[in-house]
Amino acid sequence: MDIATVIGFLLGMGLVVVSIIMGSPLSAFINIPGLAIVVGGTLATVLMAETMSQVIGAVKVAFKAFFGKSPQIDETIKKIAELAVVVRKEGLLALENQEINDPFLAKGVRLAVDGIPPEEVEATLAGERTAMKDRHKRGAKIFAFAGANAPAMGMVGTLIGLVQMLQALDDPSAIGPAMAVALLTTFYGAVMAFMIFGPIAEKLGHRSDEEADNMKVVIIGLESILKGENGRIVQEKLEGLLAPGARSEEEK
Repeated sequence: MDIATVIGFLLGMGLVVVSIIMGSPLSAFINIPGLAIVVGGTLATVLMAETMSQVIGAVKVAFKAFFGKSPQIDETIKKIAELAVVVRKEGLLALENQEINDPFLAKGVRLAVDGIPPEEVEATLAGERTAMKDRHKRGAKIFAFAGANAPAMGMVGTLIGLVQMLQALDDPSAIGPAMAVALLTTFYGAVMAFMIFGPIAEKLGHRSDEEADNMKVVIIGLESILKGENGRIVQEKLEGLLAPGARSEEEK
């Protein structure tokens, strides 16, 4: 689970709820018709713009971004360096007995051990990396689209509430509920856009970049292993791709 995401979400929502409670009862900010307009309307626009399978896939990717672990590139580099040492000492087939936790690295090693030519191994892994980036980009785009439409649906709710209020000017008891719909739908749209959909889209982008960087390290590392390069040289080459703060103490 991504702790920063959870803390940020709880902190943001907590501040909103506390601010409401300090000035009025929480029930004053609960309006079912307004929620239906914003939530239902936003979902409707997303479904109109995308296929059902794409929307479901985006939700799954979002859950992975929030509750999955970020790839540990430094650990990946260490493992690749260890594999390079094994290959130099015992040959490529010795990799069959190695425990590899990274599925992408494990797939590359399996292809190499099966005798697939190095250029085909690289092409296969590069294609999977591109597909992953496209998939995550599509998911982030869906949430960005939802974030752009939530305030618009809030405005639609506001217009509906204003029309109802104007029609009920001769009935003072109906003005309050209509005004609540008018104002609360704008509030709901802003909260959904800037505290839910927007952050999710950004998080997906960051996670996609992290996973793509990890895959790039794997592709370059396997290429070096298949060339028979020294494990230490492989590690230094791969750590050169990292920011200085992410490198091992020896490399620093």
